[in-house]
Amino acid sequence: MFQLLISSDELAQHADTAQILDCRAKLGAPDWGPAAFEQGHIAQAHYVNLDTDLSVAPNEHGRHPLPSQQQWLNRVRALGLRNDAQIVVYDDTGGCFAARAWWMLRWLGHANVAVLDGGLQQWSQALQTGRATPPEISNFTLHPALTRLYSSDQVLAAIQQPVATRPRLVDARSHERFAGKEEPIDPVAGHIPGAICMPFNANLDATGKFKTPAALAKQFASISAAHAVVCYCGSGVTATHNILAARIAGLPEPALYADSWSGWITDPDRPYETLDTS
Repeated sequence: MFQLLISSDELAQHADTAQILDCRAKLGAPDWGPAAFEQGHIAQAHYVNLDTDLSVAPNEHGRHPLPSQQQWLNRVRALGLRNDAQIVVYDDTGGCFAARAWWMLRWLGHANVAVLDGGLQQWSQALQTGRATPPEISNFTLHPALTRLYSSDQVLAAIQQPVATRPRLVDARSHERFAGKEEPIDPVAGHIPGAICMPFNANLDATGKFKTPAALAKQFASISAAHAVVCYCGSGVTATHNILAARIAGLPEPALYADSWSGWITDPDRPYETLDTS
């Protein structure tokens, strides 16, 4: 079974038995993904929508708040997913959306879920067009989560701890957004105090695949000795890419601050920092 990544060749060998989810999306364009799916997708795949399946409507928890576990479990059952299945998730953006689905299935206790390395671009077989045939509802059962979550209150408590013992906050956004130099999406620019910037796209090589475990271990070396690692981003999506990369590197699984920056700044009393960009 595959629990982190699966190659296109490996998926081709298991395509008849794997359950496949198409996670393609574009921020700010909720109709783009379903349309792209109908134009061509891996055979037998079902579509999951970032805005309506992998999150709920924006609220005080940010732009892409997690649904409740029960809401997500209901959707997983509606997709016909099974506890005994190898599940494969893919997108066309290096895994940044697929990693969110990977993390959320692990949140339900499902270990055998993997991201298609390199995404749809690596798939050489003919694509299927049109809508997917509605699956039979499954009886997918919730198991203990394989993930960890941090709330805003926990993050606030963490950054008030002594530097030597506090959890390490890792921000997956670009250096420009982290520094507060630019902010094209959220109304406040900057980052959570004490965080370090590790843009998620640095996890990929020139072909759009994840770097080797050794290369990622070197990349994450500065945080591997921390007491705990908490990943965040703009809205809890690309943060999961860093979580997956850390696992590929052989590190313990970091926690996810799902509210992330867009949730953090809904409370004006929460502190934030910018960097001197002059």
